Amino acid sequence: MRRLVDVLVALCVAVLAAPAYLVTAVLVRLSLGRPVLFRQTRVGRDGREFSIAKFRTMRAERWPGEPDADRDCRVGRMLRTLSLDELPQVWNVLAGDMSLIGPRPTLPEQVRHYSAHQRRRLEVRPGLTGWAQVNGRNSISWPERIELDIWYIDHRNLALDLRILRRTVLQLVRPSGVYGDGGINPGFPAPEERA
Repeated sequence: MRRLVDVLVALCVAVLAAPAYLVTAVLVRLSLGRPVLFRQTRVGRDGREFSIAKFRTMRAERWPGEPDADRDCRVGRMLRTLSLDELPQVWNVLAGDMSLIGPRPTLPEQVRHYSAHQRRRLEVRPGLTGWAQVNGRNSISWPERIELDIWYIDHRNLALDLRILRRTVLQLVRPSGVYGDGGINPGFPAPEERA
């Protein structure tokens, strides 16, 4: 049933958001050039890797390892604030890699550092939005996000999903938590960085 709802809602979003896709693609092309989409490997349910696409929000590196803050631009910040950069992930929902609601998909190098408890985050399909997203997003630490995601997995039901969707809409209208302290999103703490 959850998968059927995911597909039906994702199809509706894909159709209704077509103008937003077009406008966003044009903005990215004019401000950042090609490619318009940024692809990245993420980890999904049961540790399976898949490729997500986002609209680009940063210019290309001038040298290897150039800091993200130096590559940022006004259009990119606007797209991230409005979550428009995430729109292409609707296709990941249709493909079955993601769900509408669940833990946000993380990078393979982050998952490699997960403890056995944190790996519980991989018990469900990752989502476009989730409990951690509506309870702080990037303004909270990774360990806090993971605990919120595991809490969601243990308690997920229709009422909770509807609550997350409602709060997601509110966040789109009044964005918060897009950036961490000082405008920097915290990286995932490797074991030697954990206190």
